[in-house]
Amino acid sequence: MASSSHSSNFPCAACKFLRRKCMPDCVFAPYFPPEEPQKFINVHKIFGASNVSKLINEVAPHQREDAVNSLAYEAEARLKDPVYGCVGAISILQRQVLRLQRELDAIHADLIRYATATCNCNEMPPPMGRTCFHHNSSGNIYYPNPQWNEPYEGNGRSDGGSL
Repeated sequence: MASSSHSSNFPCAACKFLRRKCMPDCVFAPYFPPEEPQKFINVHKIFGASNVSKLINEVAPHQREDAVNSLAYEAEARLKDPVYGCVGAISILQRQVLRLQRELDAIHADLIRYATATCNCNEMPPPMGRTCFHHNSSGNIYYPNPQWNEPYEGNGRSDGGSL
């Protein structure tokens, strides 16, 4: 749960920053420990101490820590990107997910196309850029390069390193 700065007699980060005595009933103390001063500095800079105090008091006690952590995250994001804040970071991540999903879909389509391609390599070589795969009765795919058909034996190293 939230930490308390009163057990060590040090003022919380908020009271220290605001240069006031940290009282036992300090609303900031459980959420802004003295070892995390930047957390309060960022929140204060974006939202103001009075607004944060009001918000903490309006939120149910069991939700206060999550609310303060959300404020801290948003404040840090606003300082990095004053226009969009954390919405900008979310947007960047969503675009990255979409780009990676399209790339994964394209690779999956290539795998399906290559796995289902059938041709008779003995009659005529496949056109440039195409690979010919042969299926046997057990359903295994045999690739044109004989080395590719061998079971993977690893690289001889015990560290599990890559190829």
